Amino acid sequence: MNAEYYASRSALAEPSRRRKEPVVWSTWRPGAPLRIGEKLAFEENGYLVFRRRFSANEVARLRGEADRLREHAGELVDPETVVREPEGDSVRSIFETHRQSEVFRELAADIRLLDVARWLLGDDVYIHQSRLNYKPGFEGEAFPWHSDFETWHSEDGMPGMRAVSASILLDDNTACNGPLMVIPGSHLRFFPCAGETPEEHYRESLRRQRYGVPDPDLLTELARTYGIEALTGEAGTVVFFDCNLLHASAGNITPLPRSNLFLVYNALSNRLGDPQDGLRPRPEFLASRRFEPLE
Repeated sequence: MNAEYYASRSALAEPSRRRKEPVVWSTWRPGAPLRIGEKLAFEENGYLVFRRRFSANEVARLRGEADRLREHAGELVDPETVVREPEGDSVRSIFETHRQSEVFRELAADIRLLDVARWLLGDDVYIHQSRLNYKPGFEGEAFPWHSDFETWHSEDGMPGMRAVSASILLDDNTACNGPLMVIPGSHLRFFPCAGETPEEHYRESLRRQRYGVPDPDLLTELARTYGIEALTGEAGTVVFFDCNLLHASAGNITPLPRSNLFLVYNALSNRLGDPQDGLRPRPEFLASRRFEPLE
C-alpha cells in the first residue's frame, strides 16, 4: 500500500478516500467469538455493544482502581501520563494504565476482550494505548469529533487500519452525562484533516484537540446521511469500535460521573513506523513501540 494513501494534515483538507483494508480480518465459522450477525453489524457500522460483559463485582473492583489512580495521581502514576481538564485541575485522562496498574494489566489480557480483538484483527495483538477517561459531574469537558486512526497514522506512524478499541464502561453512561457518540459507517472512508501538525502537538491536543478534527460541513453531511448514535449502557458494558470510526463525546454538566477505560489493541503486523512529515514519534505512553503480544 502506498504510505501516502492516508496522508492528512495538509494546508487544505483533501477529498475522502475509501478504506483499503478489511474491517474484519477473520473468516466467520461456528465457534467464533462473535455471532455472524455481530460480525456483519461490525463491518457495516464499525462498532458493537456488549451489555453486562462484566459483573457488578468486577465493575466495583475496576472503578475502585480507577478512583484510586485519580485520587492519588501525583503518587501512583507517572505525572506525564496524567492529563488535566483545559479549565481547572480535575483529572481528564490517565494513560498507560495497563503498565501502571496490576488490575488493568490483567484486564487487558482478559479473554472476553482479547479473543474478540484477536479475531476481529486476524492476528496476535499488543496494547497500542490504554487510558482512563474521566468525566466528573459538572466538570468533564467534551472530546471533539475525530478518527483515532487519522491521529495514529499522522502522529504515530500506524501504517494501516488494523486496530480496534475496547471501551469498558465503569459508570452508567446515559444520554445526559457525555456518552461516546459515533457516526455509524464512517469507518469505511478516510477523511483527511487540514492543518500542519505542530511539533509535540500532544501536549495541547490531549487537553483540547484542534488538529485532526474533520471539517464541520463534512460532519454535518455525514450526520445527515448516516445519523449519530449515542452508545449508552450500564456499567460493565463493553463497546468495541474500529480505529477509523468517527466519534466524540459532549461535556458532562450533570451531577453523574462518567468514567470509561479504553484499551487499544493493534495487530502485530500493523506495528508502528515513522510518523508523517518527519515528526518525532510521540511518547511511549501514547503510542507503544513495545510490540509484545498479549497472552
